[in-house]
Amino acid sequence: MRSFLLLLLSFSFAVSSALSQGLAYQVFDPSGNKITFAKMMAEVKQADVIFFGELHDNSLAHWLQLQVLKELSKANPDLVFASEFFERDDQLIIEEWMAGKITDKNFEVEAKLWNNYSTDYKPLMLFAKENQIPFIAANVPRRYASLVSRSGLLALDSLSDSAKAYFAKLPIEVDMNLPGYAAMKGMMHGAPGNSDYMIQAQALKDATMAESLFAYLRDQKQVFHVNGSYHSKEGEGILWYLKRELPTIKIINIHTVEQDQLEHLDDQNTNGGEFILVLPKDSHKSY
Repeated sequence: MRSFLLLLLSFSFAVSSALSQGLAYQVFDPSGNKITFAKMMAEVKQADVIFFGELHDNSLAHWLQLQVLKELSKANPDLVFASEFFERDDQLIIEEWMAGKITDKNFEVEAKLWNNYSTDYKPLMLFAKENQIPFIAANVPRRYASLVSRSGLLALDSLSDSAKAYFAKLPIEVDMNLPGYAAMKGMMHGAPGNSDYMIQAQALKDATMAESLFAYLRDQKQVFHVNGSYHSKEGEGILWYLKRELPTIKIINIHTVEQDQLEHLDDQNTNGGEFILVLPKDSHKSY
């Protein structure tokens, strides 16, 4: 607890110091125009589903996620919170914890927590719990993604019906020509393992996270989904699967990047999402 408080104080001081010199972040539209957080939120509140494509280790990004969650919850009492950082097979224990049926200790021992959960994701979960915001554990269990990375998507066919409840309905279509997947293949050139299988494992995560939202969106719930930026960059990944199933829903993607400066949007970052959230490269990292 003491180390967590010291980290929190350190981060708060860093943000306060940055704010004293100007904004610690800057929001842009895809054309490179500066946008205020308030203006961004005015549009975000009108979307059916909002993706926050994060940088997993950036503490400032996680603080901004919490601000988005707070603003959305004020505007919509039917908001649903969803994320990559919990897997589908943790859904029951999350619901038991949020209902006060089990202790924080039991929850944090038994759930599969990311290493930076206590510093970066716990504030989001506590806010959801305290404000009774339903939470969706959207991601595929890592054991199945690992299986696909070794043996391909066809390996999922042999699993039991109980196992198949934890990932997207088979067969899962994968467009290997999507720019994001093609870029992954290029980055893995010469690396050990089958690059096609690695892309299929990424697609399994994307398809599963998208499918996890279908029922809520059909029920006209607004969904706020937190995920790594690569899963939603440029309308691909999760968004590609979501748009195939629900082509008329309004999607807004907040895409996070780091830059050396905040005055203008670097050319390579212009198409990440409807809003591009630029953070300093030297902002605090949780690991």
